[in-house]
Amino acid sequence: MPFRVIAPLIVAILATVLLHGTAHAATLDGASLSWLWELPFAGILLTIALGPLAFAQIWHGHYGKLAFLWTAVMLVPLALSRGTDTAIGALAHAIFDDYLGFIAVLLALYVVAGGIVISGALRGTPLVNGTILLFGTLIASIVGTTGAAMILIRPLLRANAGRLHNVHVVVFFIFLVGNIGGALSPLGDPPLFIGFLNGVSFFWPLQNLWLPTIFTAGCVFVVFLGLEFWFHHKDRRVTALGDGALSEPLGVHGLINVPLLAVIIAAVIASALWSPGVVFDVYGAKLPLQDLARDVVLFLTALASLWLTPNEHRAANGFSFEPIREVAVLFAAIFVCATPVLAMLDAGRDGPFGWLLAMVTAQNGAPHQVAYFWLTGLLSAVLDNAPTYLVFFKLAGGNPDELMTTLASTLAAISMGAVYMGALTYIGNAPNFMIYAIATERGIKMPSFFGYMIWSFAVLMPVFAGVTYLFVMVR
Repeated sequence: MPFRVIAPLIVAILATVLLHGTAHAATLDGASLSWLWELPFAGILLTIALGPLAFAQIWHGHYGKLAFLWTAVMLVPLALSRGTDTAIGALAHAIFDDYLGFIAVLLALYVVAGGIVISGALRGTPLVNGTILLFGTLIASIVGTTGAAMILIRPLLRANAGRLHNVHVVVFFIFLVGNIGGALSPLGDPPLFIGFLNGVSFFWPLQNLWLPTIFTAGCVFVVFLGLEFWFHHKDRRVTALGDGALSEPLGVHGLINVPLLAVIIAAVIASALWSPGVVFDVYGAKLPLQDLARDVVLFLTALASLWLTPNEHRAANGFSFEPIREVAVLFAAIFVCATPVLAMLDAGRDGPFGWLLAMVTAQNGAPHQVAYFWLTGLLSAVLDNAPTYLVFFKLAGGNPDELMTTLASTLAAISMGAVYMGALTYIGNAPNFMIYAIATERGIKMPSFFGYMIWSFAVLMPVFAGVTYLFVMVR
C-alpha cells in the first residue's frame, strides 16, 4: 500500500499526541449518548453498501472523501459536545486499539499472496474446479480468505473461460474460499482477527469451530458438486480468446512469498505468546510492545515481498493496490465511526442498546445462543462482518477470558455467524467484492447484488439452519 495512504493519518495522530501529550482522554460515557450517535456508523456502512452499486463511477473516484466526511460527522460533534480530549481519545482508541493491527495483517496477506502466480492451462472440469475450491477452503485459514482468493481466483477463471455455465463456480468460490474456509484462525477472516486483537486465543477458533466448519463447508461443497456435474454435462466447449494453449504446463511462480507467508503467521502467533509487559500510552489508547513489533514485522514483510517478487509476476496476476487501498480507507472510517456505538454497548442495560441485549438474553439471564448466531450473521451480511463481530463481542461482555471458557458457546455463535453469513451478500466480507470485480473484469456475467442473494439464500440458509440445530441449540 502506498505510503501516502497512511501517512496523513499517522502524521495527524502523532501531531495530536505531541501537542496534547499522552494524558488519558476523558472517558466516553455510552449511557449518556443518544441514538443519534449511531448515524455516522450507519451512514458509512450504508454508503459502502450502496456506493459501488448505485453510483459506481463516482464511488471509485471519491470514496475517500465520503469516508472522511462520515468520520468528520462523528468527530466534530463529539469534540464540540464532549470536548477535544474526548474526540482525540476516541480517534486514538479506534486507530491504535483495533485498526492498526487489522490493516497490518490484511495488507501483508494481500501483498504477499498477490506475488504468488499459478500459471498454465487448466480445463474447467468438475474435478479441477472441485480441487481448486477444496484447496482454497483448506488454505483460507492459513493465508487468509483474502490471500487464498487472490492466489486462486484467476487460475479458476482461466480454467472456466471456455464454459457456457461458469457463474456458479465463482459464486461457490465466494462461499467457500472467501468466507467459510477462514473460520479456523485469526488469519483466516477479519472478524476472528478482531477477536484476536481483543484477547481471544489464536488457536481458540480451531479448537472450537472445526466440527461446525467441516459440516458447513462439506454441505456447501456437496451442493456445488451436484450443480457442477449438471452444468458441465450441459456445456459444450468453446475457444476463449486470451487463454493459453492446453499444452501449456502448470507452474507456480513467486515462491519467495511462501516463506514470507510463514513470517506473517509466525509474527501473529508470537505476538500472542510474547508478553514483555511494556505498554505505550497513546492518548489513552494502549499499544503493547508485542503488538507494535508484530505490526512492524508485517509491514516490513509486505515491503520485502514487493522488493523480492519480479514485477512480471504481479503483472501476470493483475495485481494492483486499489482494492487494499479502498479497504484501508473505508475501514479506518468504520472503526472511528463505530466508537460511540461501542461505548453505548459497553454501557450494557443502561445504554441505548439495552433492547438489543434483551434480545440476546434468555429469561433466566443466560445468553441466547440462537439469537447471537442469527443476529450477528444477518447483520454481517448487510453491513460488514468485522465491525459486526466487534459489536456483538462487546454486547456479550467483551471479556475474552470469560468468552473463551464459561461463555464459549456464545463466542462460537458470534464467530460462526460473522464468518459463515458474511457470504450472504457481496458486502458481507472484504474478499467478496474483490472476487466479484475480478470475475466481472474477465467477462463473467456475475449476478446483481440481489441476484447473488438469491443464490446465497437458496444454498446457504438450509445449511445455516442445520448449523443452528446441530451446533448452536445444543450448546
